[in-house]
Amino acid sequence: MDRTAYSLVATDLDGTLLRGDDTVSERSLAALARVAEAGARHLVVTGRPAPRVRPLLGRLGCTGLAVCGQGAQVYDAGAHRMLWSVTLDRELAETALGKIEAEVGQVYAAVDQDGVDGLTLIEPGYLMPHPTLPAVRVERRDQLWRTPISKVLLRHPDLSDDELASTARAVVGSLATVTMSGPGTVELQPCGITKATGLALAAEHLGVGRRRTIAFGDMPNDIPMFDWAAHGVAMAGAHPELKAVADEVTTTNEGGGGGRGPPTGVS
Repeated sequence: MDRTAYSLVATDLDGTLLRGDDTVSERSLAALARVAEAGARHLVVTGRPAPRVRPLLGRLGCTGLAVCGQGAQVYDAGAHRMLWSVTLDRELAETALGKIEAEVGQVYAAVDQDGVDGLTLIEPGYLMPHPTLPAVRVERRDQLWRTPISKVLLRHPDLSDDELASTARAVVGSLATVTMSGPGTVELQPCGITKATGLALAAEHLGVGRRRTIAFGDMPNDIPMFDWAAHGVAMAGAHPELKAVADEVTTTNEGGGGGRGPPTGVS
């Protein structure tokens, strides 16, 4: 496909646009500036919920749409409101969690509450995989379900992320969608919801089709986004499952790889 056809640049955050300290390299910032100068749009597509993304969007100067919560939220940063969101049924979430624990033993859980000001709640034993993300610890698991949620985050004391995700997919069935979005981050989200869901809705709102979209990512949760977009670029340190379906592999996020493609491929 003609690389000059891309008018929407969709980027994951953690492991892709962001470095490990939540900053963006000068090279990537320069690339995003050239994207804007060329008349194209930059769209953040992240697993983080909207409240955990808002400060980053401010630093990036993003005042438009962002896809958050693994595609369950389309957030308007300028208006500070959700254009669209879907919640995970809490009874189904509890049932899914029980099925997983019946197979692998105790797991530790957290939830992202729904809404523009929702909190991340963590039960005893759950360790946040990303230390910069704020969370509120609850005393009992049943307190996780007290308000509507967008997703459940899971950790196992012994199993690898790949092992936990594989087992969860095998037993959860149609109760929820299972994703793996980063180290220590296996998640349950509403059934059928992926990053592609939110990306497609946001792109439609912006008047951009999939054939004019290029996507950057690093983890298996980015696979649906790559499947939807015309061109998928994996980071050098990306998960093997994503690299297997990528059209291109760039440098690492620490080296500014997020700036690799857009300058020469947007219009």
